[in-house]
Amino acid sequence: MTRLLRDTLEDWAGEATVPHDLADRALRRRAWKPAGAAALVMAMVAGVALFVSVQRQPEPVVRPATGVTMPARPSPAPTDVRTDTENSPPARLIAAGGMAVSAYYTILREVVSADQEQVRRTWSLYDPRTGGYEQTPYAWVDVAPGLQVAAVLDGDLLSRRLGVLDMNTREVLNWIDLEHQVASVAWSPDGRRILATAYSSYPDVLRGRGDQAGPAGESPRTGYYVVDVEAGTADYHELPPLPGHLSNKRIANGNGRQDLGWSVDGTMIWAPTSTMPDRLFYSLDGEPREAPEGQRYRTQSGLSAISPDGRLALGPDGLPTEITEVGTGKVVGRQRVLQLHAWADDDDVIALGCAGTCENEFDNGLVLVSVDGTKMTQLAANRDSNKSGAWRWVLTPR
Repeated sequence: MTRLLRDTLEDWAGEATVPHDLADRALRRRAWKPAGAAALVMAMVAGVALFVSVQRQPEPVVRPATGVTMPARPSPAPTDVRTDTENSPPARLIAAGGMAVSAYYTILREVVSADQEQVRRTWSLYDPRTGGYEQTPYAWVDVAPGLQVAAVLDGDLLSRRLGVLDMNTREVLNWIDLEHQVASVAWSPDGRRILATAYSSYPDVLRGRGDQAGPAGESPRTGYYVVDVEAGTADYHELPPLPGHLSNKRIANGNGRQDLGWSVDGTMIWAPTSTMPDRLFYSLDGEPREAPEGQRYRTQSGLSAISPDGRLALGPDGLPTEITEVGTGKVVGRQRVLQLHAWADDDDVIALGCAGTCENEFDNGLVLVSVDGTKMTQLAANRDSNKSGAWRWVLTPR
């Protein structure tokens, strides 16, 4: 009886109150001592109450049994411009208007075999306590709109454990165990659900070495989870990858990594292609759907190409880039940048600018540019984006 009591107390040491299924737990262990179960339960209740009161002072915030209570987003959200043109990777928060660099990662290629390499990401996450960024041990990171919590994958490369991290305290609010291993996570636009893409093996494997390395073949994607953070539930759906070569429908994706994303309104998900259109849409249950009417996206991104007021749309990559009217297609401005990434507000865009006279497209950095292209503010230091270890940003609504 003493051993049973000690084991159960250790199981409950991290809980703030006596568990609601106390009697069930004790009765499930009747194999230890079949007789006197009721008396044992009463003794354990008293013991646990005393044990918890001694070990847990003060009592923590009460949260749902399996999920977490999400912190409130800032209201109103900040819109100031924050730059760091002195450090690469940045040491201070980079932000403009409604968007911020919530995290960034660097890439390292590792030799797997004589003819294979794999890509490893090292993630750094915005730290509101310091106003800068902190390197993390996680396999993947994504920040929810509002920059209050992050979804993180525990482990090395692939993970069966998804965490919700409080960015202000750096504490994991909840761990969710998954049956299938996943390699990426993405927050829904409302910041309440997480989309986790599952793979049978690590997707970032390249065939060949060095400059000759390329996609290894078919993607190992198997499906995805839709995680309700506040409820603590994770629903799995199968969704095989797109073929690596053109099919009869002439839609394909030759990349091993085929992470799924959210539609702008959060009612659908999409899968990337390497053809046109650049994405295919599905219901949350994985049923094929037509592309949502009126929505446009930044290429290979879940960010909307349409301005917050709905009037203008970002154009494709190029030097110069252009912005058009949604209704007429008329060009309203051209910008001397390489790529248009996200709307900071109705009049300004976070973009990829180039150093000097743009003689080297790989010598580039984040800038804030006006729609008409006449105003430009350097947000981040230029860096050689083709160099091993170059940092790559993640933009998130503030």
